Amino acid sequence: MAQQVLLKDQLRKLIELQKIDKEIYEFRRELEEKPAYLEEIKNHYEDKKATLHNWEEKLKKTVLDRKSLELELKTREDEITKANTQLSALKTNKEYTAKISEIEHIKADQSIIEEKILMSFEDSDQVNARITGEKKVLAEEEKKYFSEKKEIDDSIKILEDRVKVLQSQRSRIAPEVDKTILNLYERILENRGGSAIVPVTGTTCGGCFMNITQQAINEIRMNEKLVSCEMCTCILYLEDNL
Repeated sequence: MAQQVLLKDQLRKLIELQKIDKEIYEFRRELEEKPAYLEEIKNHYEDKKATLHNWEEKLKKTVLDRKSLELELKTREDEITKANTQLSALKTNKEYTAKISEIEHIKADQSIIEEKILMSFEDSDQVNARITGEKKVLAEEEKKYFSEKKEIDDSIKILEDRVKVLQSQRSRIAPEVDKTILNLYERILENRGGSAIVPVTGTTCGGCFMNITQQAINEIRMNEKLVSCEMCTCILYLEDNL
């Protein structure tokens, strides 16, 4: 009888410990998920920053290309001015015709460059409009990111504090469990991810829902030794037998 009482007491302690450990495992699981989610929203925010940066770089390139075209246009204008001043010094019709043809070619180039400059201004307007839009998007994403980051950081602190409280409770109960039984429990707990002792419901294991033999149920009821599920290895107990 004394052995039965002792084992019942040990099972009650394990059940009490299990409630705490389940919470600890759940909170730790949440803690493991938080950094990954934070990294996800951070990457989304960084993508928006990169998008804005790319558009700003495109605007810089457009402006630089336009300045290059404007310098090229100035060169063509200087060439036309120089060619026009040379016309009066020409002595033959052949030279005059050749110079006029040269001027026309330069003017044709000038016209193409002017068209490119005009298109460059249009491109700049479009890019500027896109930058304005992307800045608004980034501002919203930045606000969302830092808001969610604060929420996550706060929730991590709360979860860590809860785990500390639970670990403190656990440290008071664990020494009351027989060392051999505790080692078995903790080994199963680690392998099963937070579940080591489960009730038998009817003839079914509360851990894996497999059928428990009548012989095993009788052994559990006798409270002479710990009985584990042959399938999931969880320690078994009968709620009406405690």
